[in-house]
Amino acid sequence: MAGHKKLYVKTFGCQMNVYDSERMGEALATAGYVASDDITDAELIVLNTCHIREKAVEKVYSDLGRIHQLKQQRADQGLETLIAVTGCVAQAEGAEIIARAPQVGLVVGPQSYHRLPDLVTKALAGQKIVDTEFPDEDKFTKLPERTLSPSTGNGPAAAFLTVQEGCDKFCTFCVVPYTRGMELSRPVALVEAEARRLVQRGVRELTLLGQNVNAYHGEGPDGRSQSLAQLMERLAGIDGLERLRYMTSHPRDMGDDLIAAHRDNPKLMPYLHLPFQAGSDRILAAMNRKHTAADYLRLVERIRTQRPDIALSTDIIVGFPGETDAEFEATLDVVRTVGFAQAYSFKYSARTGTPAASLGAQIDPDIANDRLQRLQLLLGEQQASFNADCVGKVFPVLFERVGRREGQLVGRSPYLQPVHATAEPSLLGQIIPVSISSARPRSLAGEVLAA
Repeated sequence: MAGHKKLYVKTFGCQMNVYDSERMGEALATAGYVASDDITDAELIVLNTCHIREKAVEKVYSDLGRIHQLKQQRADQGLETLIAVTGCVAQAEGAEIIARAPQVGLVVGPQSYHRLPDLVTKALAGQKIVDTEFPDEDKFTKLPERTLSPSTGNGPAAAFLTVQEGCDKFCTFCVVPYTRGMELSRPVALVEAEARRLVQRGVRELTLLGQNVNAYHGEGPDGRSQSLAQLMERLAGIDGLERLRYMTSHPRDMGDDLIAAHRDNPKLMPYLHLPFQAGSDRILAAMNRKHTAADYLRLVERIRTQRPDIALSTDIIVGFPGETDAEFEATLDVVRTVGFAQAYSFKYSARTGTPAASLGAQIDPDIANDRLQRLQLLLGEQQASFNADCVGKVFPVLFERVGRREGQLVGRSPYLQPVHATAEPSLLGQIIPVSISSARPRSLAGEVLAA
């Protein structure tokens, strides 16, 4: 494919999909594609999808309907448009996508996006391509080196880095084992090499990603398995890398060395996303979480003993099949006991092929809605309270982008809160002390103290 063609990528779902979209863009750049923010002039449109929620799936098909109209309009002008669906919906539904949306020419699962340039060539030749196999080769070794240009959608100061993929936990509500496969950890040397390249391009903060990232057990330089804590200790030695984060974690994989890393690794930020999902032990057992509410609370206590200032975030599902009022109240009790700085809460959504989808006693939607509203009210109060407690403190803020207001920059605190401050553009990519003067429900504002 000679010359430059425009590529438009829309990303749904989690941070790993953001990372995947960046890598797909880099792979397609080798085939002559240039990223564009304008879908109307794109020769290749990629929807990188999420299958966690039912509404997310229907949103993909809704978007495909609108894109079909665009494809027809471009065809009337003699312009060619290839539509590709990638990600977890592609993996789960495969050829059904083309049957339901024949305007799609290419369906690619998460394990095959390193093959996109070749697959696009075949699709442009008129083939309908569905590639949802789990290939033997390691896709990460087949991808080009990271470029992290501004067009990837990630700021130059912070980046995501996938270190682990897939999950062996088989929570009964979750499609990840079926769409991403079993747990796979990237070798330490490959992760470190990618991290060093990112730092050379100006990255100051890395977020290590995995569906179950704290189960990381990548091969070390000595041939032995290394834990996430050991990996982060190596990465902390990279000059110019100032901050480390990781997500998403499972309570069963928070080992002693990882808890200690929050105390001992100065580059590991005091923020931990640790889903507990439900407060009822019966519901947790039905979810196959293999921990109890008391287990989770004891774990939180151990973590806070090692890092008292840590901020916790979590995931919670309400309305799981058979959940009683008392069991929902048990979830609220856990939230009140822990006190979260941030949380993601959802109504249970049955995913085809998961064990929970075949359970009886589905919760009435009105009851689930009421429970979600009550939970989100409590979580919102906790987040607002955490942010309010930050007023008057001084935080090192990594400035990542220009704000909406003239003369304003936006960065992140150690606790991942957006921080708005009047500052010179020259401070982008730098970590600067900021005195927090006010708090909003989801962000902070402050004054730069020194540059």
